[in-house]
Amino acid sequence: MKKAFLVAIDRYPDEMVRYYAEELGNLALSLNIKTVRTFSQPARATTPAYKVGEGKLDEILRATREDAPDYIIFNEELTNSQIRNLEDVLDTAVIDRTLLILEIFAKRAKTKEAMLQVEIAQLKYLKPRLSAMRNSLEQQQGGIGSRGPGEKKLELDRRRIERDIRNAETALKNIVRTRQNNRRKRRRSLVKNVAVVGYTNTGKSTLLNTLLQHSKNGREEKSAHVEDRLFATLETSTRLIRFKDKKRFTLTDTIGFISNLPHELVNSFKATLEEIKEADLLLHVVDFSHPYYLDQIQTTEGVLKELGADGIETLYVFNKIDLANNILPPAYNPAVKVSLRENQNIDTLIEKINDILFRDDTVKVYAIPQSRGDVVHTLNEHAEILEERYDNDSIRVKARVSGPLREHLRHYEI
Repeated sequence: MKKAFLVAIDRYPDEMVRYYAEELGNLALSLNIKTVRTFSQPARATTPAYKVGEGKLDEILRATREDAPDYIIFNEELTNSQIRNLEDVLDTAVIDRTLLILEIFAKRAKTKEAMLQVEIAQLKYLKPRLSAMRNSLEQQQGGIGSRGPGEKKLELDRRRIERDIRNAETALKNIVRTRQNNRRKRRRSLVKNVAVVGYTNTGKSTLLNTLLQHSKNGREEKSAHVEDRLFATLETSTRLIRFKDKKRFTLTDTIGFISNLPHELVNSFKATLEEIKEADLLLHVVDFSHPYYLDQIQTTEGVLKELGADGIETLYVFNKIDLANNILPPAYNPAVKVSLRENQNIDTLIEKINDILFRDDTVKVYAIPQSRGDVVHTLNEHAEILEERYDNDSIRVKARVSGPLREHLRHYEI
């Protein structure tokens, strides 16, 4: 396991500095990099040349001679000149939070779409930093930055990288076009969509799998990958859910967010995250046991606002009450407390989802010609059938239907 020093620029209260430093250490650990020392630098003492002040730089230099770390990781983004200046003095590879997260995304990416999204983000990050990072990445063979663009990209000039970005963006657009067509088909199908959002590692994929287990869809749906680590999955997963009252909706799991998510990644993954903007309801999963869960909520809501999805109705799902069953904060409503691991309050969650998603449903009576079996099938698929009987040459159906379905069947209403 490689070793690293963490350097935290102190812009927050003491407890928040420790939290963000711990989070940065967990990010590094997910790449098999162990934190051996942490340094804190008050924001007022930062310098344009080295980010840290000269006194702190001397302290870090002395420590590198004792512990010989493989990396020095900053919790804020560094400029081209700052990376170069720091590496000249410290003779150690210097990386920032953005590059660390990009590398994690590169390791997690499995599909062609995710790989392209990460490559675009990496190239856009590395392009203005080529001269500064050349020595760092070359001496760390197989280390940070070697995946994706990595070392081979550093041998290319900026024009070649610009061409690579254009090619990757073109390939991504083709994949995105297919995703958009699928979304249009779902909208035409009258099926409502629910998107699962939240901070990374709060239980979003577990929520999708839990609702799948309670679904009466009548067909086998593949469960989502679940793992207790940051950014365990980067792909969106959409599944069809149907509870016992026959109301169907699609449920989409999305990538997790994190504080100061690199802008390059937000831009590259915007096409994937468009799924969120199409949702009728957001399930915002919160790790209720985390000491800074309120800050994590604000981080998620900040990204949603950047995506233009902040106006969508949200149900807050406060997870992990088996670890900490706190009082629900009144600012976040409607809300439900659950333990997805212990299967606690799942029936309440399902009831709340139904109440919100189908609150506008209205009971209507239709007279449908017996020759229009397709219309009866549509009602059975998308409405709650309350009563059905044959009447001469028609079928009389009493059902609870949604607004779009009412419009679709208005000619048969009596």
